[in-house]
Amino acid sequence: MGTKVKKGEKGAVTNYITRAQAVKKLQISLAHFRRLCILKGVYPREPRNKKKVGKGSTAPRTYYYRKDIQFLLHEPVLHKLREQKIFARKLSKAIAKQEWTQAKTLEANRPEYTLDHIIKERYPTFVDALRDMDDALSMIFLFATLPATDKIKSEHVRTCQRLCAEFQHYIMISRSLRKVFLSIKGIYYQAEIKGQNITWIVPFQFSQHVPTDVDFRVMSTFLELYETLIGFVNFKLYSELNIVYPPKIDEERDSGAAGLTAYILESSVEKDTLKALVAQADGDSAVVKAGKGQRKKTRQRMASLGEKLAEMEEDEEAHDVDAAEDEMDTDIPQPIVAATTEEEVVPTLDAWKAKESELTGLQNLFKGCVFWMSREVPRYALEFVIRAFGGEVGWDASSGAGSPYAEDDTRITHQIVDRPQPATITPSSDAAASTSASTAPAVAPKRYDRREYLQPQWVFDCVNAKKIVRTAGYHPGETLPPHLSPFVSAGEHDYVPDGAMDVSGDEEDALESSEVPADAMEVDEDEGELVADSDDEEEEDEDEEDAAAEDDDEDEEALHQAELAAEAAGLSFSAYLQQQASNNAAGKGNKKAAAKPAAKKQTAAEAEAAERKELAIMMMSKKDKHLYNKIQFGKQRKEDAAAKLREKKETLRKQQPAPVATPASKKRGPPASGKKQPAAKKGKSA
Repeated sequence: MGTKVKKGEKGAVTNYITRAQAVKKLQISLAHFRRLCILKGVYPREPRNKKKVGKGSTAPRTYYYRKDIQFLLHEPVLHKLREQKIFARKLSKAIAKQEWTQAKTLEANRPEYTLDHIIKERYPTFVDALRDMDDALSMIFLFATLPATDKIKSEHVRTCQRLCAEFQHYIMISRSLRKVFLSIKGIYYQAEIKGQNITWIVPFQFSQHVPTDVDFRVMSTFLELYETLIGFVNFKLYSELNIVYPPKIDEERDSGAAGLTAYILESSVEKDTLKALVAQADGDSAVVKAGKGQRKKTRQRMASLGEKLAEMEEDEEAHDVDAAEDEMDTDIPQPIVAATTEEEVVPTLDAWKAKESELTGLQNLFKGCVFWMSREVPRYALEFVIRAFGGEVGWDASSGAGSPYAEDDTRITHQIVDRPQPATITPSSDAAASTSASTAPAVAPKRYDRREYLQPQWVFDCVNAKKIVRTAGYHPGETLPPHLSPFVSAGEHDYVPDGAMDVSGDEEDALESSEVPADAMEVDEDEGELVADSDDEEEEDEDEEDAAAEDDDEDEEALHQAELAAEAAGLSFSAYLQQQASNNAAGKGNKKAAAKPAAKKQTAAEAEAAERKELAIMMMSKKDKHLYNKIQFGKQRKEDAAAKLREKKETLRKQQPAPVATPASKKRGPPASGKKQPAAKKGKSA
């Protein structure tokens, strides 16, 4: 008979440990335990049976895996944290005894820890580090815009600004940027590095309000880990491009708000070549010139090189023939399985070349274009995007020093402005008499010929459309088209605005899908403005969350009501949905019904497929059928919403008055709507 196992010595109880027990076992404070868990990636766990793990108690507790806590016992950072605790005690004692020499010595030998080994543990390969860059970049760019306070150290802010500039330089040099989207929360970017899509958000460069209800101690711990990670990644990326890391900073330009142009990039290949030349120059005195006999032997070897290569090729051909014969002799049949997905299909050379040419065209989207940015446009975003696609940028002296172009440079092809054109007002005779002679008329900004004046949204829409879009509708003072998110995946029956089809040129291009965080799926339709007030943003976000929760509740209630109605009618749920759809279509106006052609008769194959589908629905279990009905109800709800939007758009289009040609329309410049105005008929006044 085996020994009796006592309660609490085997099973799930031994797999978990409470937070209080873990802190006691590691002999550190709760704050240090929290920091250690963040750095090592140890997170709380939820046991399946809390009552069994808690030995009959169901009190709310935080549990960890016992193996994770055992793993933390051998962490070098833990020993450094203990040394810091001892150091703080010794320093306070020396200060209390007024032993200033001892206090200075202790301060000079303050224990510090590094996170290099943790980065190697958490990210064994470089691709693993790239996959975890989204949150790291978002936090680094956030802290780069925050002011230094008692909670945020100035060293962290400067380090974040340097890391952000270094990463942006790599994106510009490698031409890795793919998508840009302006939202009320900030600017979303997506870059492709080594086949990995990296998406991050950059706040607008306004004076940030530091909230008081945020625990910056936890965020600073994450920031400490992300700074080390981004530093490692930047070093690896720069090394692959043979660029010296870290890049040097021009202090004079940096103090003049030069931005990205303050960083000086140097090639490591040129330095290695220079070192080799210096070494060669130093060793020239010891080099003995080759004699005539040595040069003769070298010529003979070069002459026999062709024969040697021919012999090697013959040997390789003979080896290939033998290998082919050996394969033919084998009687083992090889299974032939057809490719089922696009990933299994081997791309052809033509398809590969087409993809490469498309990527090259996107990377050189703005090549040959020189942009001049006025002082009111966001230079930090436009300079990064334009230079990442091969363009060149100049800016006003009030925006910063170091501009490579002047405003009157003839090489400038586009000028980005974000303010309407000043209206030309002709005062009446009475008003002219009343005005004083000292009042000077407003001077309009100088306009240059052979230069396109555009609003900033045109640059971002070109990037998302992957081509240079037409400039109509983007000129100063014109109503901008909707700025659509490139991250939204539009379905088959979803509503696609006209702006998406106009920019892409085709409806299929507007329905491209991509992966992105859910908070990036927003549409900003501001006319020329890039941001809203911060207080309004928070209120809008809260309203959107409340509306989304109410919509979910309404969906559940509507689905339940529809199921009850279908049961009362004696029909299946799918048949009830079809009946409702047909009734809604029949209830519309007779004009639309008369205008539509007669529906085609169902073929035998389609009828058989519909019958097979109905039988499959009947054979479903109750759980699967409920899930299927829920999916169909959601699809139908989306189609109804899209139909309502199309109907609303058509109604607004009919209510819009017909455009009338005016003498002002004959002036130079496109109309406000971006479309040509119809000419006035003969015999009628404009």
